[in-house]
Amino acid sequence: MIRKYIKFSAQLTDDKRAFYSIKSYLIVPSPRVDQNTKGGSYKITWKVIPLQLVLLFDDVMMTYQEVLDYLYLSLPMYQRVGNAAIKKDLTNTLILCQQLGDPQHQFRSVHVAGTNGKGSSAHSIAAVLQTAGYKTGLYTSPHLKNFTERIRINGMEMSQEAVIDFVVKHKSLLEEVKPSFFEMTVVLAFDYFAKEQVDIAVVEVGLGGRLDSTNVIHPEVSLITNIGYDHMDMLGDTLAQIAYEKGGIIKPEVPVVIGEKHPETTPVFLKLADERKAPLYFAQEAYAVKTVGLEEGQFAVQVYQGAERVYENLRLALGGYYQKKNLPGILTSLALLQDKGWHIQRDHIILGLGAVTRLTGLKGRWQQLATQPLMICDTGHNAEAFREISAQLASMSYANLHMVLGFSGDKDVEKVFHLLPLQAQYYFCQAQVPRAMDATVLQEKGKQAGLRGEAFATVAAAIQRARDNAQPQDLIFIGGSTFVVAEISEL
Repeated sequence: MIRKYIKFSAQLTDDKRAFYSIKSYLIVPSPRVDQNTKGGSYKITWKVIPLQLVLLFDDVMMTYQEVLDYLYLSLPMYQRVGNAAIKKDLTNTLILCQQLGDPQHQFRSVHVAGTNGKGSSAHSIAAVLQTAGYKTGLYTSPHLKNFTERIRINGMEMSQEAVIDFVVKHKSLLEEVKPSFFEMTVVLAFDYFAKEQVDIAVVEVGLGGRLDSTNVIHPEVSLITNIGYDHMDMLGDTLAQIAYEKGGIIKPEVPVVIGEKHPETTPVFLKLADERKAPLYFAQEAYAVKTVGLEEGQFAVQVYQGAERVYENLRLALGGYYQKKNLPGILTSLALLQDKGWHIQRDHIILGLGAVTRLTGLKGRWQQLATQPLMICDTGHNAEAFREISAQLASMSYANLHMVLGFSGDKDVEKVFHLLPLQAQYYFCQAQVPRAMDATVLQEKGKQAGLRGEAFATVAAAIQRARDNAQPQDLIFIGGSTFVVAEISEL
């Protein structure tokens, strides 16, 4: 075996060649029959097997897809490889930011963490700020269909050209620092927001909070939506330990909102806020939300402050009943922004929350995909989320329920399965990412929980079988993982 550093070129299109550095490769013997010799004697040739490729841009204009291929190949990505992609400190992010002029300090922000609801809350706050007339950046993860979904300004995705320009310009820096995919994406977003001079950016934490790459901003307000059992292998196996990690986004003297109060997590947040002299607000003490129901396809609620009803019939574009748990945190965060001088009026809140999906492009949150049969998808992926999903499914009218489900391999699916209806027909599937749990393993776990169903190698095959089996008056639900929802063709 021989390891060296070489350079070679590969044809990409009819008129382009991309140049690669092979930082590590094997040269192995590849015997073949030489047809030119009598009796067909063997002739030894040598074959190069690349182990690590780094794409060079010097000699070629890169397309957007080629840049994405480079990023996916070169930078470890949590959505694909799991914990191996997590860098448990902020060093890389801080180095990249410093080299780019500290863009994270060049715009004001709102920081959103939590086990469930942080994406919906981030999009909702951004929608209200947009409606109030502010140029609003929005950073969320992961994406469903397109990488540029992660980075938006006033709902418009970052252009592909801007992504290409950033990667080409900073290729040497990326190869020197060797960040994770998420670290690179965070710095890309902050650089973009700074250059575009946004008035404010709403930034969603990727995982945890304390050591998350987004935790280099100094926000106007921090919001922690709730604490639940998820990513326990990295964040801890008690609610208090998980709260400590997510509470890491609490900054000195920056107001922090806690969306849901819990006896195990409250002492953690009180201690962290006291140490950092951060004003602490428990949103459920400020607002109470009561469900009205669905009106013209929108989820309607009443909102109270004490005995006073402050919103009679507030319509939310996001249709999941679990959104009523997110709303107190959203409203409290907006009120704190108002206190800081942001001009957010009552009408901005009503209009913004009623048009979140249109204004910010949010997908996959209790999203209706079809009728007859009714088809709904949701990205909820843990027991807390499925407790709400199951309750909403139970409240609906349909003849038969078809559940298309797939999960990541690190999920405690037994806890989820015990929350699901036994009378439904299940279609266990596997998203096309390395982290996905094998569909046959999922089927066996479902069987042990009393759930009957088939296993499918792909999401598309599972959905097609559900559609073939369903009658017009039935309901098809698709979920269990962001990656399952991402593979829905109708999304």
